[in-house]
Amino acid sequence: MALPSERSASVDALVIGAGPAGLASATRLKRLGLARVVVIDRELEAGGIPRHCGHSPFGMREFGRVLTGPAYARRLTDAARRAGVELMLGNTVVAIDTGKPLVATCTSSEGIVRIAAKRIILATGVREMPRAARLVSGDRPIGVLNTGALQAYAYLQHLAPFRRPVIVGTELVSLSSLLTCRKIGARPVAMIEERSGPTTRRLFMGLPRLLGVPVLYGTRITDIRGMHRVEAVTLSGADGKRQDIECDGVLFTGRFTPDAPLARAAGLDIDSRTGGPTIDQFARTSEPRIFAAGNVLHPVETAGWSWREAVRVADFVAADLGGWLPSPENAITLTPGDGVRYVVPQRIVRGPGGLPHIQLRATGDVSGALVACSKGQRLRTQPMTSGPERRILAPLAAFRQADSDITFSFDNRRSTASRSDATCV
Repeated sequence: MALPSERSASVDALVIGAGPAGLASATRLKRLGLARVVVIDRELEAGGIPRHCGHSPFGMREFGRVLTGPAYARRLTDAARRAGVELMLGNTVVAIDTGKPLVATCTSSEGIVRIAAKRIILATGVREMPRAARLVSGDRPIGVLNTGALQAYAYLQHLAPFRRPVIVGTELVSLSSLLTCRKIGARPVAMIEERSGPTTRRLFMGLPRLLGVPVLYGTRITDIRGMHRVEAVTLSGADGKRQDIECDGVLFTGRFTPDAPLARAAGLDIDSRTGGPTIDQFARTSEPRIFAAGNVLHPVETAGWSWREAVRVADFVAADLGGWLPSPENAITLTPGDGVRYVVPQRIVRGPGGLPHIQLRATGDVSGALVACSKGQRLRTQPMTSGPERRILAPLAAFRQADSDITFSFDNRRSTASRSDATCV
């Protein structure tokens, strides 16, 4: 009997989210021998965000070849089905009861289903920050979108929501939006960025130059005007000067935040820096029977990185079901300090194994040394130059034997040249 017709069900592992991380972890769990693994997603089709990304490259880590987003999503979905994963699509998890057993309550057009699970993996991904959260004033005309909506229009519905948009942001996803605009025949009139330089690597900013799109740094959007459709925007520079630009759309890109309302409602500890659930090095949340994988942990990583991380998380879940993981008690805390945007995982427990690296991001452009301090003493110093969208990895093994909380900070010699030492906090 198909799962959606059941009023209740019991599974070994329930994976919430059918994107690359969710499908990867579920496929791995089945291959490790779990009897019943279910993936649930509110969308009617599995694959997550890559379904909307008609460009390449996807799939190099996973399949050893370059694929477009939709082809990649299909390959992930097909692999999960072949492994015996049950896909429960068009269903939304509205609550998780952390009693014994764990019970997820799901709703769909067919009614309510309650699923008892030995373990749950949250793989709910991220969302872009919408206009309202950016506090951009003005009219509410047609043509104001986020990248996900644009990609859905372009690749799923084959529609062009605008022809001459202004693109807000310079993250990798902003460059992806340029390719989507090209797909639908749109020619952006400008790309704007509040920072004095790009969020992504400067090398990548050759793409807008190649496509003839001017990039305005130190610029923010302050007003959107239009009766029915977007007609113009007002931009404000760092010097306070304003300018009006005619356009027929505004595309807000990036500034991702984890899709974590379900984690919050379940009472899990949430990291104020990432916006997602806190975890230890085995991806266990503050409720150790609930794990998390993919971009719900860190906004934002590539699909390939999320896939690889989720495979490891599946190994941890299987080990936990076998009673092989160390106790989650007596963990030390990893904290971001000066110049560090976030640290994942946020806790380390004693014991072998776990994620191989601690992942960090800088708050801005840094050039100096990443310093790890505990009790006012340096544990490790790593010289580096980095930026806000670049992945920073520190070997977790170097901190496994620490007996007190650790703070990571940057001795940013470019902005603090008079300082010869970082302050350990």
